[in-house]
Amino acid sequence: MQENNIIIHVQHSDGSRTGLEAPVDMGLSLMEFLKACEYDILATCGGMALCATCCVDVLEGEEKLNEMSDDEYAMLDTLPDLLPNSRLACQLQLNPAMDGLVVKLHHAE
Repeated sequence: MQENNIIIHVQHSDGSRTGLEAPVDMGLSLMEFLKACEYDILATCGGMALCATCCVDVLEGEEKLNEMSDDEYAMLDTLPDLLPNSRLACQLQLNPAMDGLVVKLHHAE
C-alpha cells in the first residue's frame, strides 16, 4: 500500500466486504471515491449535500469522521429510513484518520 493511501471497506448486502485502497492526497470525498470504484451512487447534486443520494451507513469507524454539518443533518433528516449511523458520502473528505472505515451503501444493492 502506498504511503498516502488508506483502506476503506465496503460491506455488501450479503455481508461480504471489499477493501478498497483510497488516496488521501487528492482531495476526494468518499462519494467521489466510491463512484470512481463504480459503486452505484447517484450523487445527483454533485456533492453539494442537496440530495442525499450518496448516503452510506457507517458500520465501523464512525468516531473517525468529521462532525456532521447542519446542512448534512438537514438533508439526512429528509430520508424516511435514516439510521443513527447514516452519513452523506459527499461530506466525508478522505483523510488518514479514516483508515479501516467500514461503510455500506444506504440503499440495498
